[in-house]
This record gives sequence, C-alpha cells and structure tokens, in this order.
Amino acid sequence: MAWKTLSSTTLFERAPYLKVRQETIELRPGEVIDDFYQVDLRPFVLVVPVLEDGRFQLIEQYKHGPRREVLGFPAGYIDPGEPPEQAARRELLEETGLKPARLLPLGSYVDNGNQKGCTGHYFAALECCQVQAPDPGDLEDFHYLTLSDKEVDAALAHGRFGIIHHVAGWGLYQSFLRQEAR
Repeated sequence: MAWKTLSSTTLFERAPYLKVRQETIELRPGEVIDDFYQVDLRPFVLVVPVLEDGRFQLIEQYKHGPRREVLGFPAGYIDPGEPPEQAARRELLEETGLKPARLLPLGSYVDNGNQKGCTGHYFAALECCQVQAPDPGDLEDFHYLTLSDKEVDAALAHGRFGIIHHVAGWGLYQSFLRQEAR
C-alpha cells in the first residue's frame, strides 16, 4: 500500500543542487508520521563504455565525497528538461570523446529507499569509438584507463571504486551480460 503525503514543507533549498523537505505522511489510515524528511538531489546519468575491442573506458579522479582518487565511469547531472539518453550521450562525449554504436538503458533507480536522494539513470554504451578529444570541463582532472572485464573486477575487489553508483553501474552491466547469454 502506498503511503499518502498529507503535507510537504521545504526546509532548505539551494537550486538546482539540493532541497530538503519535511513531510507529513499517512502510512495507513489513522497512522501518521509528521516529521518524515525527503532529500532531493539532481538526477544523473552513468555510462559504462564498452570499446570496440571489448575493453572498458574508466576514469580515475579525485572525488570529494570519499576524499580520495577513485575509479569510475563517465557520469554527470541531467540538465533540466534533458532526456536521460541525451544526457548519457552528452556526458560520454564530453568526458571521454567516445561515441557508441548503441546505447543500452540498464535502468533507473533512487539511491535511498526512504529519503530518495537522487535518481540515477544507468546505460551501457556499446562498441564505442573515439570521435573527438575529451573536454570534461575545468573542475575535473581525469586520468583515463582502458581495462578488461577481469581488470575492472580486480579494481573493484581492491577498493578502487569509492562511489556506490559506479559499482551499481558495473553490476547492472554484468546482469545485462548474463541475460544476453541466455
């Protein structure tokens, strides 16, 4: 049974990045929680780029959340009004200079089951080829790695991924491969 939102008050907002709301929620008839908090962060895309030779393009960079250099895949915010697939192609091109022969949606998920957080839209970019030099922007300092699937798994096992969204992207891609093998 879906919960019913009786009221919602914005407590803090720094558009377009963050909004914190306090909601009054009815769980079941007569059972009400009057201080249920929601956090709205910008939606994002994450792309697992598979090169024409079957290897994967990864990015190593400092991320302030985990406060260290981590491995990950191209990712970024969706612009207001921009469809997720368009954002995925844009981010892939900006961050790596790659263009896919095929872009496969892997699913969309929120990162917190109760407070929401942000919604991630995951994609696999298949048979990518280099069409231009990367242009990730002035705030991002990237190092690029081209890894086999076994090397990606080893990097994951050694804690080189510091952000769960990138781990989820790899897991969604692996699930896609298992389904394709059936």
